[in-house]
Amino acid sequence: QVQLVESGGGLVQPGGSLRLSCAASGFTMDYYVIGWFRQAPGKQREGVSCISGSAGSTNYADSVKGRFTISRDNAEKMVYLQMNSLKPEDTAVYYCARSRVRSLAPNFYDYWGQGTQVTVSS
Repeated sequence: QVQLVESGGGLVQPGGSLRLSCAASGFTMDYYVIGWFRQAPGKQREGVSCISGSAGSTNYADSVKGRFTISRDNAEKMVYLQMNSLKPEDTAVYYCARSRVRSLAPNFYDYWGQGTQVTVSS
């Protein structure tokens, strides 16, 4: 069955870095966009970044451009989100998800991971 499993979250000080990983299984990853989303307490889930299956085209939310980098390794069935210059407002549960469409809108995504907590605090 389709599974997406996130890892790599944790507590980091402002200005620090984290790399999130998303391990995919149960489907041919090359054919799908993989997106990263986040949800902070009391807020709606928002798209952070996504990457297409073959060409590796990417989208980023304005709030993370220049700080976050998404990448993928189809052979290893992994997608990564490198997060640099982290800010307290980046604190959220981060999710990866699968889509046929390269978009940051959550409604285009059909399978989701369970999430990993990222906390940016001094």
